[in-house]
Amino acid sequence: PTESGFTTDVLALYDWAKARSGNSSILFWGHSLGTGIATNAARKLQEERGVQVDAVILESPYTNIREAAANIPLTLIYRQFPGFEYLILDSLARAGMFFRSDENVKVLGCPLLILHAEDDAVLPPKMGRELYETARKAYKDKSKVKFITFPEKLGLGHDYISFHPELPALVKDFLNMK
Repeated sequence: PTESGFTTDVLALYDWAKARSGNSSILFWGHSLGTGIATNAARKLQEERGVQVDAVILESPYTNIREAAANIPLTLIYRQFPGFEYLILDSLARAGMFFRSDENVKVLGCPLLILHAEDDAVLPPKMGRELYETARKAYKDKSKVKFITFPEKLGLGHDYISFHPELPALVKDFLNMK
């Protein structure tokens, strides 16, 4: 798998869905690694085809893959060893894996919803906040960017935001704002 390959796959799926959806809205929803793929695909669609996806929803996002790899708890023990950056972080770049959501959101114009749980132990919520702030600064229409956090007491962590019973209503309210 490559970053380019993931993005190409999403655009092929978008084309397939668009050809069959009539006037229905199509949005990109990415979770974790998929948030980078979603922003890549939305940006490529906008820049190369002049088309905006109807909305992008990012669940448990990160700013870019390098910062994510440097901050996930799994790498905590390895960060103290010499060569961590070269062996781990630089190897992602050498493999063409960047997933620069922080750069992608600067050029998007579609509605953007960022969801993050305060008890996410995989990708720190500060990454979601940072991505939100980056988007808010770049978007002309600030009302198109929204950040929703879920309190730690809910126990949603990294993987269970989609199970929150109020999520469908939150997303629907967001989509109705556009």
